[in-house]
Parts: sequence; C-alpha cells; structure tokens
Amino acid sequence: MISALAWVRKGVAAERPSRHEMTEEEYARLQTEAASEINDAKRELKQTTDTELLNDPALKDFDLEHYDSENSSDEEAQDGPHIFSNIKGLSFYADDEQDPLINNGEEDAELEAEEAEEERVFATDNLLLVAKTEDDISSIDMCVFDPESDSLFVHHDFMLPAFPLQVTWLDYRVGRKAQMEGSGNYVAVATFEPRIEIWDLDTLDAAYPDLVLGTMDKKALRKARGKPHKEFHTDAVMDMSWNKNVRNLLASSSADTTVKLWDLSTAVCVQSYEHHGDKVQAVQWHPSDSSVLLTGGYDKRVSVFDSRAPGAISWWKVDADVESVMWDVHSPNHFYVATDSGLVRYFDVRMGENSAPVFTLVAHDEAVSAMDQHPHMAGMLVTGSSDETVKVWDVRNKPSMVMSRNPDVGSVFSAKFCPDEPMLLAMGGSNGESKIWDMATTMQIRSVFGGAAVASVVVEEKPMVGIQNDEDKDDDPENTHEAVIAEMRGSGTQPNDDDSDSDESMDSD
Repeated sequence: MISALAWVRKGVAAERPSRHEMTEEEYARLQTEAASEINDAKRELKQTTDTELLNDPALKDFDLEHYDSENSSDEEAQDGPHIFSNIKGLSFYADDEQDPLINNGEEDAELEAEEAEEERVFATDNLLLVAKTEDDISSIDMCVFDPESDSLFVHHDFMLPAFPLQVTWLDYRVGRKAQMEGSGNYVAVATFEPRIEIWDLDTLDAAYPDLVLGTMDKKALRKARGKPHKEFHTDAVMDMSWNKNVRNLLASSSADTTVKLWDLSTAVCVQSYEHHGDKVQAVQWHPSDSSVLLTGGYDKRVSVFDSRAPGAISWWKVDADVESVMWDVHSPNHFYVATDSGLVRYFDVRMGENSAPVFTLVAHDEAVSAMDQHPHMAGMLVTGSSDETVKVWDVRNKPSMVMSRNPDVGSVFSAKFCPDEPMLLAMGGSNGESKIWDMATTMQIRSVFGGAAVASVVVEEKPMVGIQNDEDKDDDPENTHEAVIAEMRGSGTQPNDDDSDSDESMDSD
C-alpha cells in the first residue's frame, strides 16, 4: 500500500547523487543490532515454543534438541571430500585488477558511465516521495516524474524499520552534512516506531538515516511505552510539520497523546505538550506566524496555541476523530478539519474557541483520509477517502463539489499538489499504486477555475500516470483504511457517524 506522499521542490536535489560507503563503525553497529535482534528472537522462541517443538510427534525424527550440536570428528570424516579439496588447475591472482573474470576494462567503464547517467537528476525533474509497504516490507521510493514523456519511475529507495505513517520533505542540513553550506535535500519519516528518521535523499545505498529523533534505548522505551515522556515519544509518530520560517524546528504528534518540538541542529526535544486526551493524529505550523501550532486528535478536539505560551489554548470540538488539519494558506486566519465521519469543517480562528464552522462539507460517505489545497489558486480543495474517490471542491463563496473521480488506487490515503507544477496532483492508496493527475487538462477543472478564456480552449485530457508496485493489486483486507486506523487505535474499527444523505451535501453557518 501507499500510505503517504510528499513532493520535493524542483531544483534542490543534487544532479549526481553520491553513493554511500559503509564505515567500520556502521558495520560494527549493523553486527551489534543483528546480534541483538537474533538473541531477542531466540529468547522469545525459547520461552514460548521449546516445549511444543520438542514434544511435536511430527518433528521428533529431526532431533531438534541436538540441532545445534557440532558434528564429531568421525562424522566430519564421513562427509566426503570438500568442494575445494582438489585445487589443481585453479588460477590465483594477486588482486582483482589482474582477474579477467572480474576486471572487464572498457566494458566496466561503459557500464559505470551508463549507471551514472541513469542516476542523474535534472533541475527540471519533479520528484515524488512515496511511502510504500509491500509484503510487510516498508520503504521510501524517490520517484521521478517526466511531464514530457508522462512517465513516473523509481530513481532509488531505502528500507524502513516499520510501517510509514507520514513523510515530510525539508531542506535543513543534518547529520553528516550539517556543517555544509546551502540547503539540503532530506525526508523525515514517521512510522509505528516511536522515533523519527531523517534521510538524505542525495545519498544512494544508505544503510542508516542521517538523524534519528527519539531514544534508541529499548529499556527506557519498554518502561515508558505508551505513557507521555518529556524527552521522546513512546508510541507511534502519527504526523509531522516542518517549520519553514524557523527551519531548525520540527513538530510531531504521536499516539502517546503528546506533541513535541524538535531542534534539528541538536536532535533534542525542546518542548513537549500534553494538552490532548487521546492520540494526536495531526499537527501543522501556521504558514506565517512561526510560533503557532494547529493540532487535532482522537479526543475529537482541535487546538490552536502559541508554542511559546502553551497554557493559552483555543479549542474546537468536532463530531468524530480528527484525520487531518490544515491552515488555509490563502486566508491564514482560517483552517480546515477533516474527520473520519466524512466531514470537512472550515473554522475562523478569530471567532474564538468552540465557534461554529464557517461551512461544513459532507465530503464522503467514509473517512476523509486525504486533504490538500491548491498552493496558488484560492478556493480549490481536494479530498480523498477510503470510499476510493478523490473529489475536487470550489470553496469560494458558496462551497460546491466540482467533480468526483475514482483514481483506481484503492482507499485513498494521500493526495498532494505539486508545489512547482501545481496542477499536478499525486495520489496513493491501499492497492499499492501511486498516480499523478494532470488537472490542467480536465475540462470541469478548467471551466470552474480557469475562467472563460481558458475554458474556451479545447485540450485533450491526459490519462493518469502511475507506477504499480506489484503485478497484482493488493486486495488484502488488512490494507484498508479501517484496518490501519484500528491498529493505531489498538482496538477494532469504530463506526462512522452517518450525517449525510449524499456526498454533495453542504451546511453553511
């Protein structure tokens, strides 16, 4: 499934990404971690299944009790000749350069040149980050979209330790390149683990992230699991927001009911807030006021507060668990709230806490699991849902639905406008596909948002472009929106509040 998407700003990626070389410290760390995981697995297996395995009649012939015993010298003698016991005629070379089977000279040079050209990133490329999980293996794919050829392909990827819940692009340098001048190219990844990993997108074959926010102390985590802690998260990190005005600050919200501020220059949690009474699903910095945060949680409440004075919090109640929150970048005194009941509410913060929404969209029959606004065109709102549809709304004046479309990505988990070519919308969902929709070629969009001059020009609508991660679509019921939410809640799914008669209903206050 595709659980999250994020665009990379055009022109910031390195033209020729470097290839990471493992250091001795990283090899040692890898061995230590592997040994620790193996020992933990052995200990758990021994505690739970030793007796069952040894007493299983079907396995008795395998003598599992002595499985790890070393062979005696008599047994070794009966093994027969070893594969390299007769080395007559074998050639030996002092180094690889002399071995013709390893060193192919010009052929190797040509192959390396071809690979280097394939890895090249152009300043005109649109880059899309795709958080993917397939067969219980999670990764981040950095994809390149070429609008001229309408092709979307994976440039490189890296593995993740757990299911990804959110990805956020940032250009603040951390880790190995922290002291370098200029901006960087990174992605922050939130997963079911109580940590945030920040990866350098300009480095290939990296085994570890450049920075980890949170503790790696397993004993401390076991002791505090699920309970609020001042210095680190103790449960899944559900959302993040990078402060573009104070670039070293990253906010995160968690299933441990806290919101935290991280200083990227020190990797330290500088502030922790515990104002929500349940899991905090969403967090976002104000687009212009660098200290104001917007949060929403499973306690069915939304808060706005100044991070410097967290005691003064304004609250708004909603009908169901919050799925996402979003400031209106075109009118920063307003914000959107999407809930798992299928509603989207639009509030004016100047009206004070618990004020009625300016308007309410009955957007979907099921949870609104994706929401974004056009970065340049005021009034264009996009929502996606576990009902497998993406809808475009015109919220200027009297809000109304412009069109509804099934992008064939399953339950829609993410929908993001491209910041550099904002008529491109990326979508991802439960069936493991990510799609790009060129909305500039869709007649309904052109007629509503383009004006008479644009609407009068007839263009051929382009089909959606995508990469299918597997030959067969994933119809696993565990990959539904309800299953993911249930896992985050730690319980079964809860019924949605059905307040709507149709998707096009809208209430105005």
